[in-house]
Amino acid sequence: MNDVITIGEAMIAFSPGSTGPMKFVNSFEKKIGGAELNLAIGCARLGLKSGYISKLGNDEFGKHIQTFARGEGIDVSQVDLVDGYPTSLNFKEIMEDGSVRTFYYRDKSPTLTMTPVDLDEAYFQQAKVLHITGIFPAIDSKNIAIYDRAIELAKKHGLKISFDPNIRLRMWSKEKAKEVLSKILPHVDILLAGDEEMDIIIGEKDPKVIIEKAKELGISFIAVKQGDKGSVGYHNGEIIESPPVKPSKVVDTVGAGDGYNAGIIYGILKDWPLEKTLHFANTIGSMVVSVVGDNEGLPYYEDVQGRLGEIERIER
Repeated sequence: MNDVITIGEAMIAFSPGSTGPMKFVNSFEKKIGGAELNLAIGCARLGLKSGYISKLGNDEFGKHIQTFARGEGIDVSQVDLVDGYPTSLNFKEIMEDGSVRTFYYRDKSPTLTMTPVDLDEAYFQQAKVLHITGIFPAIDSKNIAIYDRAIELAKKHGLKISFDPNIRLRMWSKEKAKEVLSKILPHVDILLAGDEEMDIIIGEKDPKVIIEKAKELGISFIAVKQGDKGSVGYHNGEIIESPPVKPSKVVDTVGAGDGYNAGIIYGILKDWPLEKTLHFANTIGSMVVSVVGDNEGLPYYEDVQGRLGEIERIER
């Protein structure tokens, strides 16, 4: 049985060989990206069993992603390689302060060949959490129907639904994001959202107001991400403000939110107290920003234990 399954689009992510405006960068390193796949990798490295549902191009890039995911211990039995649709790409621009801009090349995404019928009900029967994001429906409006079916199957078989709005304004407008994502919220059990994203969806940026409105929708676990300010969480009537964990150095912020999400899901599945879960997730986020790459900085469980001082790491 998988602890977590997720649906999304993986990409080849080209990371710049130097910082600064992309038009002046002369070399890029091939890496792998995609928020949902990052989440699956993050969970797998923590020791959870992850499953990934997607379609990739039947090309060298698609085969590379599939092999990489399998090597991370992720179940890719629901990932197909399709002809005629090249694997999507993105190029990153990283500035000296670690801030990132992403440029997408995903117009003919292999996921355009996916339909609700492709979702295997038996696969949902053998899982505990379904994680979805706002990126997949932003790729194409037809993906909304795929999410609707996934939510239906998750509810039918008792999975908790984890949701990160992950709004990408290079892919759709604030108005469209609000229209689509606000309809997902009432089905969510675990909300993992940035304060600025919730401002777009519900018009509120204050974490405690967000929590109150999310509670009204029946969401039982809420984590509001605030970047370098830490996060605020709610569960079982308790609200906790969890302070940030200072990173050793900020070099690339991409993937930090996905790592944070993996930490929250881990804590929930292990039935940890809210305070411990939030601090664990904050710690993972701080570790991710210290490494260049979308998922290279996602830590293994023992790495987080070392950072938390729970175990002694012998370096030499």
